[in-house]
Amino acid sequence: MNDNSHSPTKPNSHQPHYVGVVARFGSPADLMAAARQISAAGYRYWDCHTPFPIHGLDRAMKIRPTILPWLVAGAGAMGALGALVLQWWANGVAYPLNISGKPFFSLPANVPIIFELTVLFAALTAFFGAIVLNGLPRLLYPGSTAASFARVTTDAFLVSIEAKDPQFHPERTAEWLRNLGAESVELCPAPEGDTTIPVAIKRGLLVLAVLALLPPLFIALARQHTTETPQEKPRIHIIKDMDFQPKYQTQAVSPLFEDRRAMRPRVPGTVPFDPHWEPPPEGFLTGKIGSDYLTEFPIRVTEEVMRRGRERYDIYCATCHGWTGEAGPYDGMTSRRARARGEATWVPPASLTGQAVREQPVGKIFETITQGIVREGVYSMPPYAVQIPPEDRWAIVLYVRALQRARAPYPEDFQEAAATASTAGRGLIHDEPMNSNLAKDRRP
Repeated sequence: MNDNSHSPTKPNSHQPHYVGVVARFGSPADLMAAARQISAAGYRYWDCHTPFPIHGLDRAMKIRPTILPWLVAGAGAMGALGALVLQWWANGVAYPLNISGKPFFSLPANVPIIFELTVLFAALTAFFGAIVLNGLPRLLYPGSTAASFARVTTDAFLVSIEAKDPQFHPERTAEWLRNLGAESVELCPAPEGDTTIPVAIKRGLLVLAVLALLPPLFIALARQHTTETPQEKPRIHIIKDMDFQPKYQTQAVSPLFEDRRAMRPRVPGTVPFDPHWEPPPEGFLTGKIGSDYLTEFPIRVTEEVMRRGRERYDIYCATCHGWTGEAGPYDGMTSRRARARGEATWVPPASLTGQAVREQPVGKIFETITQGIVREGVYSMPPYAVQIPPEDRWAIVLYVRALQRARAPYPEDFQEAAATASTAGRGLIHDEPMNSNLAKDRRP
């Protein structure tokens, strides 16, 4: 034991000669009892060191719960809220791009970024919060200079009290620990020498900090270009593997093949083959038989086809014609956008429930979807033959007919509705070929 003959009159009025005291106890039970006595005495800067966890030691030391979980939860909530607000501002305020009539802000599409920032903020707070709350990094722990501290990972059960504790006094604290049953008590002297950071290290850190600012400054300088002062040098490719990927673009030249084309043609003499293929009904692909438009659907009209038609209509047609097909001034998303921007070349879409479209046969509506509408050499409605297969185009025509019937029903529809209401859940559309007026035209 390192003793000290200087005895000050006040615990903290002496010059710091010792940085702490370390007491070694013989068993976990003795350490537990001593921990209860030390915590009851009101010591604040002390700790227990054991080679293995001792259950109940934290309660004996009266360790208060850490606020780290609350910090992590708060940081995660801030990350989620920040991601939500950032995506709303970027997509709905700063850059409101109209993409196929989709809403500017949609919560399901933003969930992945919200999740990522929640995890990122929480993880960083847990890592740096644990470092700060534990007072790390500490290059020297006061009790580490004691000889018995080297056995803390093998068979030693230690208690260390730091000299900065208000109740610490070298002799009195050491004697009090002996009375608690400590087998040995060591006073830890302060390390000799200057503890301040050398001036050379400070200057070196300052130089490194200045050098670390140079790359961001060069990047900011390289980005300062406008139309009046264009950039003269190509940008720096930091990750060349991403900027110059070993692949071929569309219609590119390739030295690997004799024709020097990267895109490979179809194998000569082969055709697509489907063992279950059947020839489509006449007029299925064009909506016409000869020069006459079809007046009846060339497909089975079922409830499933109606649902499919509504789904495809909502995707391709509702953006201009609206959900009801009436094409009101504020019905379709694309129409509202064009009116808001005052597009001079915008042609308002036709009302699908109006008399002009209601009088068209189903083949004519199918042809319009397939070929589009050209006015003065410009498509006022684009063709959808490439985007929508024929089956879905006929399903859309069926749903358009349903919208028209809902807007202008026939007199017998009320009789059918009354008859249907008397049955248990039977609808106007059955899962069988229909003989109703949806399957064939009843044009006035």
